[in-house]
Formats: sequence, C-alpha cells, structure tokens
Amino acid sequence: MAVRAMNSCVIFRSAATPPLAVSRRCCFLRQLTASSRHRNRSNTHSFLRCAPYPLSRVTVRSYSVHNLVEMVMEELASIDKRGRVRATSKLELVSTGELLEDKLKKGTLQKGLLLEFKKDSERLLLAVALKPDGKKNWMVSDQNGITTSIKPQQVTFIVPGAENFEPTEISEFVQKAHDNLDPALLEFAWNELLEKNKSVTVQELAEMIFGSAEPLETYCAHLLLSRDEVYFAVLESKGLSVYGPRTANQVDELLRRRLAKEASEKEFEELVQFLRSAKQMPPQDKPPRSSWKAEEKTWHKIESLEAFAIDSCKNDDQKKTAGMILKAMGQAKTSSAAVNLLIDIGYFPVHVNLDLLKLNLPTDHRDEILSAAESLLSTSTDLDEADRIDLTPLKVYAIDVDEADELDDALSATRLQDGRIKIWIHIADPTSLVQPGSIIDKDARRRGTSIFLPTATYPMFPERLAMEGMSLQQGKLCNAVSVSVVLRSDGSIAEYSVENSIIKPTYMLTYESAMELLHLNLEEEIELKILSEAAALRLRWRQEQGAIDTATIETRIKVTNPDHPEPSIKLYVENQADAAMRLVSEMMILCGEVIATFGSHNNIPLPYRGQPQSNIDASAFAHLPEGPVRSAAIVRTMRAAEMDFRNPIRHGVLGLPGYVQFTSPIRRYMDLAAHYQVKAFLSGDPLPLSAGELEGIASSVNMTTRVVRRLSSSSLRYWILEYLRRQPKGKRYRALVLRFIKDRIAAILLTEIGIQASSWVSIGVQIGDEVDVQVEEAHPREDILSLKEVEAV
Repeated sequence: MAVRAMNSCVIFRSAATPPLAVSRRCCFLRQLTASSRHRNRSNTHSFLRCAPYPLSRVTVRSYSVHNLVEMVMEELASIDKRGRVRATSKLELVSTGELLEDKLKKGTLQKGLLLEFKKDSERLLLAVALKPDGKKNWMVSDQNGITTSIKPQQVTFIVPGAENFEPTEISEFVQKAHDNLDPALLEFAWNELLEKNKSVTVQELAEMIFGSAEPLETYCAHLLLSRDEVYFAVLESKGLSVYGPRTANQVDELLRRRLAKEASEKEFEELVQFLRSAKQMPPQDKPPRSSWKAEEKTWHKIESLEAFAIDSCKNDDQKKTAGMILKAMGQAKTSSAAVNLLIDIGYFPVHVNLDLLKLNLPTDHRDEILSAAESLLSTSTDLDEADRIDLTPLKVYAIDVDEADELDDALSATRLQDGRIKIWIHIADPTSLVQPGSIIDKDARRRGTSIFLPTATYPMFPERLAMEGMSLQQGKLCNAVSVSVVLRSDGSIAEYSVENSIIKPTYMLTYESAMELLHLNLEEEIELKILSEAAALRLRWRQEQGAIDTATIETRIKVTNPDHPEPSIKLYVENQADAAMRLVSEMMILCGEVIATFGSHNNIPLPYRGQPQSNIDASAFAHLPEGPVRSAAIVRTMRAAEMDFRNPIRHGVLGLPGYVQFTSPIRRYMDLAAHYQVKAFLSGDPLPLSAGELEGIASSVNMTTRVVRRLSSSSLRYWILEYLRRQPKGKRYRALVLRFIKDRIAAILLTEIGIQASSWVSIGVQIGDEVDVQVEEAHPREDILSLKEVEAV
C-alpha cells in the first residue's frame, strides 16, 4: 500500500482511524515531499499508510488536493485537542518504552509478551513468551510453531502493547508486517528529522510515519530501523534505543557503498550461475582455463578459489571469497570441495597435481632466461677446445630409461694387454656453455634440480639448451669431462685421470636393450661385456669394504595426455639388481670415488658426501632373504647422509673412503658446482667457489631437492594408485611380506607393481613369504589403498 506525492493524494486508512490521523499523515507527506524537493531528491516517493492493528479492515478513500485542504482547515480548528492527544501519546510512549527496557534488562519477561529473538547468527524470529525456564531463561513458542528455551541476551526486541499474545497469531502478524514494509518511508522520516535535528525511538517513528504506535505499526518501524544501514544511527539515551539521522554526506556515502555492494552481489550471482552452467557441461564443452582469466573481476574470484583449494590463501579476503562461492554452490567450506568444484567446471584437469601447485616450484623458464639460452647456443665458444683429448675412436654406450630427456653420462671400456680393465666414464660438460654467476647459472641454482614427474619433466636448464647444447647425442661430437680408471683384479682403483674430452656416442640404449645385448653375448659388443665384468668386480670390492647392498624394486610411470580424464598410463617395474642397472650404477659410483680422490689430492673444495655406517652390522640381516626384504630392513636402520666441503668423508653404505656426485650436471646443481671446481682446476684458473660458498649453496639446493623428492614420490604414488584403480575387479597380485607392523598386519611389496602397502595376512605367513592379494579400494586423490589377502590359485 503506497501513495505518491503528486497533484492528488491517495490515503489508506482504516474505518477506525479518526480524521486527525488523516490530516497529520497528509501534512507529514507534504512536509517530507517539500523537504525532499529541497534536497534535489526524487519528486515522487512511495508512502506506506499502515493502519492501526489489525490491518485487515482497510478501506481506500481518494481525496483531491482541494478536499485535503478543507480537511486540514477543519482539523486546525481543534488544535488544542490534538495537542492534548499528542502529549498523552508521548507520555505513554516513553513510559511504555522504559517499562519494556526494564523488562529486558531485569530479565522479568511475562507470559504472553511478543518478542523478537536471535535464533542464530543469521535468523531473527518472533515468539511468544510461555513460561520461565530456570532462573533466567524462558520457554517461547516461535513463528514456526517450535517451542524452545532462550536466554535473555538472545532477545532483540519486545513488541510494545502485545502483552497477551497468542502463539497462533504470530504467523499472521509477521505476514502483515512484511507486507506493509516500505523502506522509502525511512528516507521521508530522515529528511524531516534531519531538518529539525531530532532523534526518535521506535514508537515515535511508528507514530510519525504510520500515525499510530500500535503493536503492528511499532514492529514495522522496528523492522525498518533494524534493517536500515543508511539513514539512521543507533544512539543510547536513558536506557532507550534512540535513532538519530545521519548527516547528508554520510547518507550519500552509504548510498554509494550500497549501490557498489548491490552491483558486486549481482556480479557474484552471475558468476555463480556461470559456474553452475559450466559444471553441467560435458568435458569437451567446458570453458578453457584461459577464459577464466579474461576478466579481472572473475579471475580474482577463481584465483581465490584456487588458493583455497591448495591451502595457499594470501589473505582473509581470498578465504572469504572462496567460502562465499562454495556456500553459493551448496558445497562444504573445505579445500577438497574447492578442488572438486574447480575440476567440475574444467579449470583443473581431473588429475591435477595439487602438490605441484602447493609447493609453487618453478616449472617454466622466464623469457630473459630463454633469451640468454638462445644466445649461448648461437654465439658461445668452447674455452677448453685446445685442451680436449680426442676420444672419438672409442665405442661409447649411453644407457638410460627409454623416455630420458637429458643424457649426461656414457661409458666406454677396453681390456689392457696385461688383462686389466680400463673404463671411461664420460660426463656431459655444461660448463663449456654456462659460467658461474651468469643469469643461466643463477636460475639453475634457484631450481636446484630437474623435476621428473610421471606427467612431465621440468628441466633445470631451458629445454633446448639442455637437449641440444649440453646433452650427449648419438653420432654427434659432444664435449665431455671424461674420467678414466684402470682397475686392479680385485676391483680397486689402480690408476685414474680426469680430462676434458670430445666424444662421439655410438649407442643410445635403454636398460632393456642393454640387457638383451648382454644376454646375446655378441663378440662385436665385447666392450659392453667388459663393462659388466667391471661392475661385478666393483660391487664385490665395495662389499668387502663394508658396502651395504640396498638394491630393490623401483617403479616408473609415464603418463601421456595427463589433462585428459582418462590419460594413458605406462608402468615400468625395474629391479635394481639387474645386470644393466648394476652396470650403470657401479660406474657412476666409481666416478664419484675418483672425483673425491682427485679433489682430496689437489685440495679442491667439493661437495663431498658421506653416510655413517649403520650401528647394526649387515650380518644381523643375514637371516632375511636377499633382495627387497633384506634391503628394506637395512634401509630402515640407515643414518642420514652428511656433507663436507673441504675433505672427503667416509660413505659407509657405499663402502668408499670418499664420494662426490658428479655424473648429472644437467640435472643436479651440486653436480654442476663440482664441475665448476674441477674444470677451473684443469684449466689452471682460480676456483670459482670457496668451501664456505659451496656450503651455503648446498644448504639452499638440498632444501629444494628434498621438496622435489617428496613431490616426485607423491606424484608417483598417485599414478600407481590410479593405475590400480583402473584394473579389473578381482585381479590378483603377488606380494612379498617385508615385515610385520602389528599382529597379523604386514608391510608388503606388490612385486608386479613396485609399491609398498599394508595388509592383513593369515596365520602361518612369515617374513619373505609371497601371498596373493586383491585391491579392495584405490583412491589416488585421498591416497587410499586397501588390500585383501586371497587364497593362492
């Protein structure tokens, strides 16, 4: 019900309303309209005429301006009477207000009072007081017909005059109040009160805008004031809640903020609708990831949701925004719910690597790094060219996994006339292109290592520089640092040298193809057989020096098209004890021993690695079966590795007096740092790094390396679980019992998969036994793998 301030008025009044209320309302309307015009506000305003309670008996009368003026003149004749009515009303209003305030403060509520209370942080309800509940609480029946106990501090308003209210009347009362609310009334009242610099109570406002302070009108005024955020501010005076009009400047600012808020809410609702739409789209039709970044406002919200998903919110605003989105989408406010939502809308792929996102490791190279790399490839010259020995006549084997992106080591061997074996370990020479302190070097140091994941490789150096400039390539002339070693018959080192070289790799072999050549025992590949013989000599010699064999089963996974909901997964299970893998690992260990000896003899600061011997003698594990069972038990007793940067330290696990990692300078920064030192010594230049500088670099690099190692491990496990999830239900797997965790719960190794897990095993099963198991559950995102032992077929 509303009336507009135009050339004629329509006033709603009940049959019981006296002409006085009509004239007062009309005068108030003219005053407010004039005041609004004076403030250059809208010339038309809606005006609610709320009749005295009950509002059901409402009639409509139309008055012209002429009739209204006549009515006003008639009423002026009885001004004294009106004054007495106002004075009486005013007196009753104040006393009633104080009485209600006292009731609320003293907790002396009465049966039948109509009150408003806070149900929770978001809901206010009307209720009728029924009876006391203990010393302070009261039982009330609310507008939903629910009886509950409330505390006095929950009461937010007691409706004046409604002292014998029936609970059954609440719903109708609430409906009438809400039907008759018009926020425009507050603007009228604000104009009037601002002009007069007056404040009002709830009942005074009801009398002012409705012409009555009956319960319904007062409650309407309360609702208007309690929901108002623009025109009035709450003041406290004599125990009553008093509302004062805000200044014009304050109102203008609040209105501006409200408009901005409404625009923001509309924008947010549009985003939510778009999210719902994207969620329902088939995978091929979902918006591409780049489209979410097209508009800054949208990207800000999606960015907040992503940050919440990976637990990396930068501020409370991001948490709040993410929470609002999840709530609007009917989701729980959890990181997993945010992840699922981002997957559902196509922003994240189904198999998104959350750990990679959380760790915020660098994956791409900046443009300036790529530009510097291209410059090196096109203009760099080899400063060691004159000092390189020509080893191109040698047959050179590069052996690695079949999907290796960077090849940084290769092997040659021959048998000397006295029967001894001579080996060359050729290491790629990235320092022929990259110098210490250069922009490329600093970026590689920051990365610390290449990252190898089942889904991708993120190289330490820019890809083209690593692949084309540094990596060893079959049939091409390649710069290298070659370590040559002559072995005694017992496998110990008789002679060694470290030199700059140039080589021409003959074969690029996978471990599988190298194994085949070894088994074929071809005369034309005698060099490969000599390498295998040398590896066996070295292993036996190291074990005599106290080395511990920790060879076990390793799993590699290659995932193609990882962004597809069902990417292709290739799983490789490798036994480190196989001849080809032994061959390579023994030669790499041999190279590390030579570099440590070379560094020690020439006083070169290097990242010397060591590992204290386990306190438990290896013989203590002799009762365990050789292979994974014994290796797993030994690894659990091993102590942490140590480093020294001035002198070699014993590496008990490897059985060496000293060891330096040197064979992967394209992949590992500390290997590159060792190359800087050795290359400078070979050329007669000052060493680029002191022992202290090496220690500082190692501290930072090793920290990054540990993070990358955890990432690689978690990523590998995720894809193994995904591989198992896809296998047919009921498929059997052979498992090796490694140890017992508790009672009959055993740690087992799935020998066909290469993953360790736990499972209950039957009575009689011992460590080292094989059992058959089935996968009951495999959930890669939750890192859940549940196995069950089954009877052997």
